[in-house]
Amino acid sequence: MNISKFFIDRPIFAGVLSVLILLAGLLSAFKLPIAEYPEVVPPSVVVRAQFPGANPKVIAETVAAPLEESINGVESMLYMQSQANSDGNLTLTVHFQLGVDPDKAQQLVQNRVSQALPRLPEDVQRLGVTTAKSTPTITMVVHLTSPDDRYDMTYLRNYAVLNVKDRLARIKGVGEVGLFGSGNYAMRVWLDPGKVAERGLTAPEIVKAIREQNVQVAAGVIGAPPNDRHTPLQLNVNAQGRLKDEAEFAQIILKTAPDGGVTRLGDVARIELAAAEYGLRALLDNKPAVAIPIFQTPGANALDISEQVRETMAELARDFPPSVQYSIVYDPTQFVRASIKAVITTLLEAIALVVLVVIVFLQTWRASIIPLLAVPVSIIGTFSLMLGFGYSINALSLFGMVLAIGIVVDDAIVVVENVERNIEAGLSPREATYRAMREVSGPIIAIALTLVAVFVPLAFMTGLTGQFYKQFAMTIAISTVISAFNSLTLSPALAALLLKGHDAKPDWLTVQMQRWLGGFFARFNRFFNRSSERYGRGVTGVINRKASAMGVYAVLLGLTVGISYVVPGGFVPAQDKQYLVSFTQLPAGASLDRTEEVVRRMGEIALKQPGVANAVAFPGLSINGFTNSSSAGIVFVTLKPFAERKSPELSAGAIAGALNQQYAAIQEAFIAVFPPPPVMGLGTVGGFKMQIEDRGSVGYAELDKAAKAFMAAASKAPELGPMFSSYQINVPQLDVDLDRTKAKQQGVAVTDVFDTLQIYLGSLYVNDFNRFGRVYQVRAQADADFRAQPEDIGRLKTRNASGEMVPLGALLRVTPTYGPEMVVRYNGFTAADINGGPAAGFSSAQAEAAAERIAAETLPRGVKFEWTDLTYQKILAGNAGVWIFPISVLLVFLVLAAQYESLTLPLAVILIVPMSILAALTGVWLTGGDNNIFTQIGLMVLVGLACKNAILIVE
Repeated sequence: MNISKFFIDRPIFAGVLSVLILLAGLLSAFKLPIAEYPEVVPPSVVVRAQFPGANPKVIAETVAAPLEESINGVESMLYMQSQANSDGNLTLTVHFQLGVDPDKAQQLVQNRVSQALPRLPEDVQRLGVTTAKSTPTITMVVHLTSPDDRYDMTYLRNYAVLNVKDRLARIKGVGEVGLFGSGNYAMRVWLDPGKVAERGLTAPEIVKAIREQNVQVAAGVIGAPPNDRHTPLQLNVNAQGRLKDEAEFAQIILKTAPDGGVTRLGDVARIELAAAEYGLRALLDNKPAVAIPIFQTPGANALDISEQVRETMAELARDFPPSVQYSIVYDPTQFVRASIKAVITTLLEAIALVVLVVIVFLQTWRASIIPLLAVPVSIIGTFSLMLGFGYSINALSLFGMVLAIGIVVDDAIVVVENVERNIEAGLSPREATYRAMREVSGPIIAIALTLVAVFVPLAFMTGLTGQFYKQFAMTIAISTVISAFNSLTLSPALAALLLKGHDAKPDWLTVQMQRWLGGFFARFNRFFNRSSERYGRGVTGVINRKASAMGVYAVLLGLTVGISYVVPGGFVPAQDKQYLVSFTQLPAGASLDRTEEVVRRMGEIALKQPGVANAVAFPGLSINGFTNSSSAGIVFVTLKPFAERKSPELSAGAIAGALNQQYAAIQEAFIAVFPPPPVMGLGTVGGFKMQIEDRGSVGYAELDKAAKAFMAAASKAPELGPMFSSYQINVPQLDVDLDRTKAKQQGVAVTDVFDTLQIYLGSLYVNDFNRFGRVYQVRAQADADFRAQPEDIGRLKTRNASGEMVPLGALLRVTPTYGPEMVVRYNGFTAADINGGPAAGFSSAQAEAAAERIAAETLPRGVKFEWTDLTYQKILAGNAGVWIFPISVLLVFLVLAAQYESLTLPLAVILIVPMSILAALTGVWLTGGDNNIFTQIGLMVLVGLACKNAILIVE
């Protein structure tokens, strides 16, 4: 074709174009964002509220329910889930459809929250209800530790707040910086109820005094206009309203006597600067630590963030106090770095193999130079268009590049081989190149159009599946188009320039190659010629037996259909991400100290396991939504680099199995080890998650029975592996029954009774104070010794209308009872979470089908179930492969029909597709794999390659 002749005659022009493509790709590669996956996680918004002292049922009924009623049905919402915890915290997460602007989603939820605020308890309103975007992509986690235990966890956390967190948050691409372990500073007023009562005071009066004397004052200005007198100066009036330290709070006046005596806050309370919350602890390798997770914004470069975080921490560490150190034990960008390294290695291996194949088949070193120069241009040039489309460097786009290498290499070989064949026919290199391009230009264009027809439809798929397919498909399509352009421009120009006629005097390298490899070449040529002749005779025999051949084809076609049903379905396969998630659940009501003991034993076991690098533990953290729970804990087991875990027994799956066996020795708790979720942000562990919902108001007990019946039946199903639930209703609690008649008879206001309970037992938020340039809370609560036993409730006192102190034991009846430690609501219904996964040898699709069958058989009337997290997204996406494969094949047929102006030739090309799919699915079945997203991606590549080979044969 004329385009190839133009560049054959102008090799410098062809070289300049290729250099420009290469430069554009190189420059773009450094600007592309880097992440593990494309933006496949739907946006979510988190609403948080606090109701200190309230139990989970109260929080669910008075806080969660009004918020959910208001938020439900917000534009583009998929589902919502809330967790009300025994520590007084509520977390409500609203998930939106993929593609919704996170800022818009946050604004929509914020508007609905504002409507619900007047319906919330006053204490909840005073503490504030926050609405924030969720950023699920963790770039890395930094830990602060004190190796010699000089500093406690509260100091480490607040040192991080004051000196580390803000610096990290200013790094380009960082969306959020979190903190796990202990709590922010607060002025803790630890009351002594006995001393309070001795002085004739009540807890509400003390809170009122603190609020009255610790207040922000705007004292005004002297001499401010308008002013009739011409004052020479304008002076701001400074008046200390807010108190600053423990000594000043201790001087707060609670009561004065006629004789001049004064009762101060320090007389009835112990005041200290301590933590606002004590519900969560953090350990690194069983030493107290503070974890600082760093989340990246969408479109940010994870590798750049990782490098800048390391540089910033190294700089900050120079000013750390003695005995404060930092460490980075979790950095998923190492996985991305390994993927990039694998692509580069694969590219080099592919080029080396191409050079080897070209030398073996064409037996000239000059021919091998052409793919050596042409292939990198096509691969690297792809980065420029990826930047233009707004894509990122991630596991899928890199996967596409790895597969594109084979396509690009093939294009270069087709040109070189055809030119060399024409040179063997006696033509000069230039004439041979002219003829070769007249012969192969059509197939090259047809192949490019065919591959584009295969992959471009994938870019128009919607939902989670579409996001997985899109960047992969477009990466291959872009590299294919660039490769076709190179095959029509650079490759023929290089062929005419570099290849020599067979009658030309051999150069030194050719002489040496013939000297050392001539014997091998001769034997190879004889073997190849004999094989070609036998193959030709075989093809002739098949052609002479068309009916039998078509019969065999029909049988194979039937097998293709059959095996598509035999191979189990899947979605996103589990991967070795260099860490595992271990979690524990102690008996209901277990204290945080008991939980920490178990978690420390888990850490000791993990650290002794070969292949394990670190144990990052969080006593008090539940696996259900990563919320606080005194009887739960999580240990993130980070693994050593892949280079140090090459043997099968050091794989993530093998280590998980070994840890599960060793954890079984810890009898006082349920412990399990799971892989991380395949996609960060969709779930907390791998496998599936479902919610058993109370839709008929059957109550907590009946919901518990339904969940346990389901799990008992599921444990007998061969398709299902171990299952667990964090739903517990047998947590020891206390019921306090107020005799309202007796209270009125003794002149005690009901509100005074409940206020006394809330202040002494519930850690009441009073107001704020300033310190270290920041604002912290003031909290009042009875000291630990006065709220250690149920009997302590009766010893608390309030005042009646006559001024007498009345013990609450005279008005209250305290009885032991049981209730939920955490109340989970899903889409407005109380729910029990069920987590599980497939048993060994079964796919996720088989496990999910079994779970649905068992749910239909066991769940009673009024109790239903819903899938959530990754499984829900899978169902929402549907089986896109059912229609995308036929559409791609149809487009291939239409493109080829237009190219050849024929309906029969395209049919001959397409008939090979089912055979290639049969071979691929047979391999998947034999190796125990499933038809997951990556399998489907591979099948799409196979369709393109099969059509490509068929086109060359048909031509």
